[in-house]
Amino acid sequence: MSTEGMTIAWTEGSVETSRRGLADPDDRVLIERAQVGDRDAFEELVHRYDRDVLRIARNVLHRSEDARDVYQESFIKIYKNLHRFRFECSFYTWMYRIVTNVCLDHLRRRSSRPEDQAPEQLNNSKGDISHTDFFDRQQEEHATSDPERLMMGIEINKRISAALEQLTPRERMVFEMKHYQGLKLRAIGEALGTSEETIKNSLFRATRKLRVQLEGLL
Repeated sequence: MSTEGMTIAWTEGSVETSRRGLADPDDRVLIERAQVGDRDAFEELVHRYDRDVLRIARNVLHRSEDARDVYQESFIKIYKNLHRFRFECSFYTWMYRIVTNVCLDHLRRRSSRPEDQAPEQLNNSKGDISHTDFFDRQQEEHATSDPERLMMGIEINKRISAALEQLTPRERMVFEMKHYQGLKLRAIGEALGTSEETIKNSLFRATRKLRVQLEGLL
């Protein structure tokens, strides 16, 4: 089955999926059917995991448009490489590696286009600007009840986002997977196909750079 013209529908309303392993026999059946060309089976896999893929991309890239691009590219790569999946790990873990590497490639491309480096700020349901960075957790707690603190929080978010853009794509990926997604170093290494020691060194360099750039804020 050709992948030409293949478009994966981006849907906000799909059922939220968990980090399921392959204990669910339905997953294995769907994967095996998709591996031999069953398009309906693959579309069902997309439906089960699309929110996971979008969440990973959104957490790393912080832009809805970029996340949608990565979402499309990731599922196309998953489709093209599905025949390589040998059930040696959970499907989620295998899929996660693909998505994070697509994100890393996207960050590399974005870092070469300075005009594209300004991050998107998100509005929550109350219209307040929000951010998920661990550096400003204290500011978030009372920001909505104090306009001055809210403005301070916005400025801090801008400084942090600008500082993150100065990291190499891999340093930023490692930092955000550790602090935004709460992954352990070993899990990050597995996702990025490298050793835990390498990840530890990348995280150390990223943290050191950020502390220098954010001196006075921390």
